[in-house]
Amino acid sequence: AVSVRNRYTCADPGQQEIKKHIKEHKLNRVVVASCTPRLHEITFRNCIAEAGLNPYVLEMASIREHASWVHLHDRDAATEKAKDIVKIAVARARLLLPQHELEIPVTDAALVIGGGVAGIQASLDLADAGHQVYLVEEQPSIGGIMAQLDKTFPTMDCSICVLGPKMMDVGRHRRIELMANSTIEEVSGYVGNFKVRVRKRARFVDETLCSVCGKCAEVCPVVMPDELQQGFSSRKAAYMPFPQAVPSSYLIDMEHCLGNNPVACAKCLDACDKHCIDLHMQDKIVDLQVGTIIVATGMGIYDPTPLDEYGYTRFENVITSMEFERLICGGGPTDGHLIRPSDHQTPKRIGFIQCVGSRTKNRGNPYCSNVCCMNTIKDSLLIKEHHPDAEIYVFYMDIRAFGKGFEDLYRRSKEIGVHYIRGMPGDITEDSTTRNLRLKVENTTSARIEQYELDMVILSVGMEPRGHLKRLTNILNLSQTSDGFVMEAHPKLRPVDAPTPGIFFAGCVEAPKDIKDSVTQAGAAAARSSIILNASKLTSEAIKAIVDLTKCNSCGVCAKVCPYGAIKVDIKAKTGAQITAAACAGCGTCAAECRFDAIAMQHFSDAQIMAQIDAALESEPEKKIISFLCNWCSYAGGDLAGVSRLQYPPNNRFIRTMCSGRVAEKFILHAFEKGAPLVLVSGCHINDCHYINANHWTKRRVERLWGRMEKLGIRPERLQLEWISAAEGPRFAQIMRQLEEMRQKVTP
Repeated sequence: AVSVRNRYTCADPGQQEIKKHIKEHKLNRVVVASCTPRLHEITFRNCIAEAGLNPYVLEMASIREHASWVHLHDRDAATEKAKDIVKIAVARARLLLPQHELEIPVTDAALVIGGGVAGIQASLDLADAGHQVYLVEEQPSIGGIMAQLDKTFPTMDCSICVLGPKMMDVGRHRRIELMANSTIEEVSGYVGNFKVRVRKRARFVDETLCSVCGKCAEVCPVVMPDELQQGFSSRKAAYMPFPQAVPSSYLIDMEHCLGNNPVACAKCLDACDKHCIDLHMQDKIVDLQVGTIIVATGMGIYDPTPLDEYGYTRFENVITSMEFERLICGGGPTDGHLIRPSDHQTPKRIGFIQCVGSRTKNRGNPYCSNVCCMNTIKDSLLIKEHHPDAEIYVFYMDIRAFGKGFEDLYRRSKEIGVHYIRGMPGDITEDSTTRNLRLKVENTTSARIEQYELDMVILSVGMEPRGHLKRLTNILNLSQTSDGFVMEAHPKLRPVDAPTPGIFFAGCVEAPKDIKDSVTQAGAAAARSSIILNASKLTSEAIKAIVDLTKCNSCGVCAKVCPYGAIKVDIKAKTGAQITAAACAGCGTCAAECRFDAIAMQHFSDAQIMAQIDAALESEPEKKIISFLCNWCSYAGGDLAGVSRLQYPPNNRFIRTMCSGRVAEKFILHAFEKGAPLVLVSGCHINDCHYINANHWTKRRVERLWGRMEKLGIRPERLQLEWISAAEGPRFAQIMRQLEEMRQKVTP
């Protein structure tokens, strides 16, 4: 062994000294006692690699952030702790093995799921960058909700005028294969090599031959409500979603068509000169190989029917904001003439009720839907533009006009006479004769109960996750937040990345947002995706799980707990667990849950962690606390406490794991056997885990062990579980102080 002292080891002279000693003394392991590995582990790995060693035979001992900086007033104790930290590092280093990182070839193609404005923008950005794109949209045409809007805020542009050209660009782009009227059936594989199965539902019209003459719709006898027009007009079973639809083709709604099984009508067949209608067309299954996936499936619109007090569906003149968009739109059922549904007369007194389905705990959704306030402001300006004498009342909790140009639009609305009343109506009643609507509201600004009689009421409904999103998240192995939207890898640092590598988010599937933010996020997702697609191969860190098939009994527990779906087990065939190494992120949850010791973790093996425990408790174990800290959050929280010079007792000994999910019951029990009076398991906050949901299994495991400890004669309170984020340095220091108080109360 060689021991060298250097004041600035991370600087170039210090690294040169490390390389010199490796070569002179033929060293095969390196321990650097200095700062946290989160700061310079990559630096020193590259250093020893340049000297000819495998980068994974390096271990770092954090004697700065975890000793000298946090025990400034007790130098002797800080020194003893630093010795232990080095001893723990050396114990692990003895057992480190050379590891080889996995090289993954990349398929230069991307899948974009969802053809709204975000999916369209992401597809065009990727295709323009030279990548093949498969755009899958479940509706017969791309365009999404933006295609249903009349104008957009804050510029008041015509929505379809802005969106239409982009839709046509998608349809014509040689690198984009558009698969409308299609759904994702299955996804397997990993970053760089996803295998996707798509079901192309039969349109019953060959879109490559259809000339959009419309003769099939003219002769079709089936009439039904038009979804695009929110039911205010009708369409046929043979129809085109809207004039600007892409693909520009008719299709047959076979659920309502009279001409199939058996053929009872077939008028469209006779009318079609191109012979492009096939009433026996079948769904097609298409298999794709892609390197990355962008999820841009958009949002759903809240249905206010459960809010009975507003009379939606009971009173014709109570409509939603989406229904209003079609009534005011030039391409809508009334050609842009604003009428109220009951008598087709122009309403003179109009009320908007804000936050319908948003910001409510009991009914609807607890979050703000982001766009409703500005959408109402836009709509009030549109009404005033067409009908300057109209009286408009907006009933609100708060007006949130936070974006560029938003406050100006809000001010313009007030200047032209729109009345804003801070208060939410209790209920709505209808005058049976005039069909006018009466409502009472407590105006919190004037502190009065006010009554209004209105010709029409518009419910400003919020956004919510789409109904099928749960199915898609199961297919892609994604997590959802408590609000139901997809969960990103990190809300600040990786806002468009899914926790699963190679999958990205764009638009309202991640959270409610307006068109500008959706397009911005789509560009970011495309850029992140291009980083992967531009590489011919990817390198994956060597921290992976390995199965010993001689010990595996195919119980399937590992597959159940794996956050990434990287493990497959055929329980019936008993062939053992199969791990897709490229999909494994190295959290170690599977190894901790395996009851047969059939799974080993590279670079964080059981033997290494046991050796660290032994080293930490070799002398005076009754004075020391063992803390298992996850690399990303709680260990980083300890680093922040050090950088902030937050002082706490020197009795804690830290053992770093990549995730709290790696901490097996046997590690904890071994620490107690070696004399530890207290053990802490700490990781990321629930629903903020860097390995999707691995810390949920940590929680279950600790709770299970608490029950066992009673039977083993160990008081459960000697095992503590705490969630600490990387930003919670003060909380980390506070918990260390609390643990020391608890340790002093533990009796032999």
